[in-house]
Amino acid sequence: MRPLRPFNFNTSAELFPAAIRKKKRAGFAYRRFGTAAEAVRFAMEELPADSLNGAYLQVEEARFDQNGIRTLYESEAFPLPRRAVEDKAPDADAA
Repeated sequence: MRPLRPFNFNTSAELFPAAIRKKKRAGFAYRRFGTAAEAVRFAMEELPADSLNGAYLQVEEARFDQNGIRTLYESEAFPLPRRAVEDKAPDADAA
């Protein structure tokens, strides 16, 4: 992973849903956050994968797509605790 340029996780941020024409609305509505860290954590931990795909995060003049949001979340500089990511696939061994 290449190092991030200095990023201020304490800056306010806006999370925009993907533009989906076939649906009346995306899986979530526009949302504003007090800090970019909260927005990144919400995007990675709360949004379903199909809602995250095509969504973008805007922090001041910078925009981050799904990959950019993931990079911020995985950064060593990310200031919030991360929730353990659960594998949502059914357990193949369960019978």
